[in-house]
Parts: sequence; structure tokens; C-alpha cells
Amino acid sequence: MQKEKIIVTGGAGFVGSLLVPELLNRGYKVTVLDNLMYNNGNTLLPCFINNNFRFIEGDVRDRRIVEETLKDTGIIIHLAAIVGYPVCKKDPRITKEVNLEGTKNINELRSKNQTVIFASTSSNYGYQKDGICTEETPLNPLTLYGGTKTQSECVLLETGNAIVFRFATGFGLSPRLRLDLLINDFVFQVIKRKQLIVYEKHYKRAFIHVRDMAKSFAFALENCDKMLDQVYNVGADELNVTKEEIALDIKKKVDFLLHFTDVGQDEDQRNFALSYKKIGTLGFETTVSLEDGLDELIHGLDLIEIKNEYSNI
Repeated sequence: MQKEKIIVTGGAGFVGSLLVPELLNRGYKVTVLDNLMYNNGNTLLPCFINNNFRFIEGDVRDRRIVEETLKDTGIIIHLAAIVGYPVCKKDPRITKEVNLEGTKNINELRSKNQTVIFASTSSNYGYQKDGICTEETPLNPLTLYGGTKTQSECVLLETGNAIVFRFATGFGLSPRLRLDLLINDFVFQVIKRKQLIVYEKHYKRAFIHVRDMAKSFAFALENCDKMLDQVYNVGADELNVTKEEIALDIKKKVDFLLHFTDVGQDEDQRNFALSYKKIGTLGFETTVSLEDGLDELIHGLDLIEIKNEYSNI
């Protein structure tokens, strides 16, 4: 049986650069739409030797390009976004245009038969007094990033024929490496500076390895009919951990100066665990543990060099 055609927006990014090769390996025909804003075109170079791969350099804000891309396409995996609190705060206008207006473009220009699988975020829950968030927990986004993702969810679910994934915070190595993610940043600081300062050590966060994020989309493609028009938290119970626990786990593997401080505050005040019972009942399981993820980061990030252009050394 011929596999569905897939379009992946933001397919050259942190998740997409792992997802796209996986989809091609599974026999899907894949079209990627990406504006390469991070000069990350090389992340997908190996895919160009596959006849089932097509790349379009373009922006989800451009309705003409979106309309052309969506022609003759089956399922849409919508990853394209300005991701994370700091970068969204840096440029609110572009954040709103890409995250919300870009989603509206896709939603308005897709056919009635085209399903959208949307990469949303657990940031939508914001600050919660109760410890564990289910998909029924009221949303309370505290940042522009969470706000635009929450609004995008509403747009897609109101139209229907959509699946929404509220991901835990990603971590791990990817062809499009990100060092702004909490666990990745912790390991990078440890490897390169041999020290780590942690504030709000008791804050609990939910995490998921980037390979498992990619795996979840492949799972949705295989279980699309039973997952339609639903929201799912995506992550792993054992990766609901505090900042302190992460730092101490790294400490077991690498010798460095660790300091916990009461000074400092993250404006993204997430402090909760996520429940994954809903997607778990369908059979989805993550595969990468915190320990394995830390090991790959420790070994991988050790290869990255930081050069001081003002040093004579």
C-alpha cells in the first residue's frame, strides 16, 4: 500500500531534522517547508539523495508559498515556530506572525481532508498550583510563546481534523542543535565552563528526548484515525524531574563546581509534572532515558569548540 504524502513545516529544525529522515525511512513521501532562518540547511543534506524528498525554502507567513506547498499533500506536520520564552520575548512581532498567523495560514489554506498534527507545548499550562497537569487542566500561559501556541491550538481544533501534541521540554542531540534548552544548557555549561549555577532548584519540569518527539509524530501517522481532534501531553513520567535532580545526575557523571542559589528567577514559571496517561493508553512509549540522554550530551557537546576572538591563545 502506498504511504501517505507528508508535509513538514520547519522540517530543518531541532525536531524536524530527526523526524524527516525517519519518515523517509518508513517510506513516506516528504515535502519540507522551511525558511532556514538559522542557516540550518545542511541539517537535511542526506535527505536530498532520496527521491521521495522535496524541499521548499519558504515561510509559513507567505500565503502564496503555503498554498502552493499544500497542494497534492496528505497530512501536515506543523513544526514551524519561534520556539521558547527568550527568543519570543526578543522579537514579539515576528513571534506572533510566525506562531499564530503562520498557523492560521496553514489552517485556512488546507483542504478539508488534510489533517494537521501540531507541535504545541506544555508552556501553555503556565503556573499551576496543582502538581500534575492533564490535558483537561485549564491553560494559563504566562509567556508570549505559550500564548501564541495556545491560540494556535484553538484555531486548529475549532476547524477540526487536527491532532495537538503538548510536548514536554525537549533535550538531546539533533543535527540542528539547540543549546537554549534547559538540560542541554546545563550540560554545555558543565562541559565548557566546569561550573553550573542553578536557581529555583526545587522547580519541577517535564522533559522528553528529541528522538522521542520525532517518534511521536510517526506514532500519530500510524494511529491518526483514533487520535483525531484530541490533545495529548507527550513525554515520560520518569522525566518529570526538578532542576536539582538534573544537576545532581550530571554531577554523578562529570566533575564540576555546582552551586544552588536563592538569587534569580525564571519568568517562565513552569513548576509542574505532566500526565501522559492519555497517549500511553494508545500504546505510545518513550525510549530515551534521562541517563542515556545525558551521556550523549556529555560526549557530543565535548566536541564543540567555543573560540574567543579576542584571545591570543
